[in-house]
Amino acid sequence: MTGLSLVQVERLSSLKDEVDAGLEALLDDAEVAGGGQVVAMARHVLMSGGKRLRPVLFMLSYDAAGGGDRDHVMPLALAFELIHTATLVHDDMNDDADERRGRQTLHLEAGPEKALIAGDWLFVQGFGLGGRYPERVVRLMADCCADIAVSEFKQLDHIDDLTTSPEDYLDIVRGKTAGPFAAGCQSAALLAGLTEPQALQFRIFGEELGIAFQLVDDLLDLRGSPDMGKPRGVDVAEGKMTLPLIHALTLSHGTDRATLAELLASFTEDRWDELMAILERSDSLHYVELLVDLHLERAANALRSAGSGPAADLMLGMLTEIGSRTR
Repeated sequence: MTGLSLVQVERLSSLKDEVDAGLEALLDDAEVAGGGQVVAMARHVLMSGGKRLRPVLFMLSYDAAGGGDRDHVMPLALAFELIHTATLVHDDMNDDADERRGRQTLHLEAGPEKALIAGDWLFVQGFGLGGRYPERVVRLMADCCADIAVSEFKQLDHIDDLTTSPEDYLDIVRGKTAGPFAAGCQSAALLAGLTEPQALQFRIFGEELGIAFQLVDDLLDLRGSPDMGKPRGVDVAEGKMTLPLIHALTLSHGTDRATLAELLASFTEDRWDELMAILERSDSLHYVELLVDLHLERAANALRSAGSGPAADLMLGMLTEIGSRTR
């Protein structure tokens, strides 16, 4: 990772290994208890890779907030990862996706009925872990999951909707992507013993990071990122209204606006260069890059106001890393 010291990279790797070990132990226990095929299917998607960004951030938030007992926060980190993975299973079904992290999606491998049940199992396991915490933390998790569902509905309603506004887009992102970051960071800070106002700064950190993370993902969808396993144009082909497209539709006029609307209404790969040319003329990619920097700066400011120490420094380094992914 660029922007991080060797010690910090090793620290992130160690934390990821801790999360992976925790997930493996949970799956092993469920298998011994007779979970059978549903556990095997959950293992297929849960252990198929990924950087474990969310659970690692929640563990770091706990440390940066002054927490002293890692065992106290690990179930929270695992709970959010299980819930996140459940949403991926269901997203892949909604999107009729073929691959996830280089592997065949669960609904294609085992059928949609079993994939749906496996996703539900992951949700239940996540809440089983999260339910051991104080009511305030459980409520944050529940509200987060409710917001994910609401945002999924909004996103489905805006598929191929050329009238989607930036406000519509941000509502979806705050609920679906940024919400879990926000709720997890805030919960970790509360578990570390911070007051509500102090923990709120960790929530702001998570939300701003999550918005930046999604904006970067929008850019990668247009530019492609083979080294990260992300081909170009997946969101475009699925009719998702990402912010670069919304910005271009708003700023373009005349022939460009008409051509862009036509492209998005019936997109085909052979017209990719036309799409990118319009995005360049409207300066939409650069606009989104500036927004990434703005949200990362807000995240950093919130963290500096409430967290400190090596964990906070590592979290700031991770912000820089996220911002560099499209540069």
